[in-house]
Amino acid sequence: MSTFWKIGAIYGAAAVGLGAFGAHGLKKHISDPKRIANWGTAAQYQLVHSVVVLIAANHPLAAGLLTTGMTLFSGSLYALTLDPERFRFMGPVTPLGGLFLIAGWLALAFTKGRSGVPPWPRF
Repeated sequence: MSTFWKIGAIYGAAAVGLGAFGAHGLKKHISDPKRIANWGTAAQYQLVHSVVVLIAANHPLAAGLLTTGMTLFSGSLYALTLDPERFRFMGPVTPLGGLFLIAGWLALAFTKGRSGVPPWPRF
């Protein structure tokens, strides 16, 4: 089983848990609807891109770019939602993460990405 397959699955599970926390637990601590919406965006992007990492598990360039993008994009939004003052320095990290996500999609579009191995791992 490839490392990216594991990363995609773990990030997907985390996205579901973080999304549920944002929908139910976070509202007890944060009243600003924009911050709650940012948390939801982070979880949504993380979940969608986790699935893409699973599909691209045998494409190390795309999977690496997507993993980096999810970590930077969603991670910075989570931190900024929890404590915008403390994590203010992470503001520029969010669009950088977005650029990595775009690069991952473009890597899928413009490289072969396959070595004759099916994209799903064999068990």
